[in-house]
Amino acid sequence: MSPAEGTPPGVTLREMGAADIPAVHELECRLFPVDAWPLQMFHDELAQTETRRYLVAELDGDIVGYAGLMCIEPISDVQTIAVVPEQEGRGIGSALLTELIRESRRRHAEDMLLEVRADNPRAQQLYRRFGFEQIHVRPRYYRDGVNALIMRLELRTAGAGTAGARTADAGTAGAGTAAADTAGAAGADAAGKMTDQDSDQPREADRP
Repeated sequence: MSPAEGTPPGVTLREMGAADIPAVHELECRLFPVDAWPLQMFHDELAQTETRRYLVAELDGDIVGYAGLMCIEPISDVQTIAVVPEQEGRGIGSALLTELIRESRRRHAEDMLLEVRADNPRAQQLYRRFGFEQIHVRPRYYRDGVNALIMRLELRTAGAGTAGARTADAGTAGAGTAAADTAGAAGADAAGKMTDQDSDQPREADRP
């Protein structure tokens, strides 16, 4: 995959493959120690090519971020977005989120959903800059009892600049919830997550 427009210098976004799963899962356990996805879940997600797309961000040959999308028309759902804290502030998360938005449009989604921790204002700010708006609250959604905010981007009305928005670096964002409710696809445990380890990478070490 060629460098996407807006990708930070030296960083490449490409499709996640089965060979990447061990390294991604190692990052997953590091970034989401409380609710990391099991190794097999990544294999299962990659196998669903008709409704899923997963990316990795590479820097100097190392995976420094990853993201995933589920799309079942008319809803797309951010399954996960994560960036290592050492690379925070470089716009890697924003580049990943931008590509997920583009993919949602390619798949003709009308709305894009994600979840974010209620105690993660940095991530919430990032999503709002991309045009997401809060539409619902899931009480005590996360394993530590924190509420999840459901946010939506209306792709039918969002301007072209939305997908290209660059601000902070979307660390990890979560989703899966509203889409699972609306599209009847993934279970709550397959929801996304987002980290918040830097302004440009709101990562929620949670699973939105």
